[in-house]
Amino acid sequence: MPLVLLRVDERLIHGQVVLGWGSALRPDRYIVVDDQLAESGWEQDLYRLGAGDGDTFFVGVAEARERFPEWRAGAERSILLTRDVGTMLALARGGLLAGESVNLGGLHHRPDRKQVLTYLNLSDEEMHQLASLDAEGVAVSARDLPDAARVTLRSLLGS
Repeated sequence: MPLVLLRVDERLIHGQVVLGWGSALRPDRYIVVDDQLAESGWEQDLYRLGAGDGDTFFVGVAEARERFPEWRAGAERSILLTRDVGTMLALARGGLLAGESVNLGGLHHRPDRKQVLTYLNLSDEEMHQLASLDAEGVAVSARDLPDAARVTLRSLLGS
C-alpha cells in the first residue's frame, strides 16, 4: 500500500510525524494537502527542513483529488497530511477516500474545542466533519504515535 498514512495534524511535519510515524512506516515522501501552504514557497521550505531526506511536496485540495488515484496506485510509500479535518473531508468527498483509514493526531486547544484526548481537541463542527468522513466510507481513528492505542471514531464521538 503506497499510502502508508493519511493523517490530520495541525503541525503537519514535525517530530511525531517524522520520527515516530516516519521511523515506523519508512515513507519515501510526505504529501501535504493545504490550499494556503501550496501557495507559500517560504513556508514550504520550513516544513521541508523538518522532513529530512524524504521528498516533500505541497498541493491544494483540487490537485490532491486529481492525483489521489496516482498516489494510491504508485510505488512510492507516502504519508499524506492535512492540518484540519475539513481539508481531509474535502479530499474525501464523493467517496474518493472510501476504504482508506485516516489517523487523527495533534489538534490542540482553541476556545471552540473541547478536549477529547490529551492530544486531540475537537469543535462541534469538527465532530460533524468526522461523522461525514465516516459516511464517506473512511475509517477514522485517533493515535498520536504508532505504538499508542488506537481510539475509534465511535469512542471519540461518544456514541
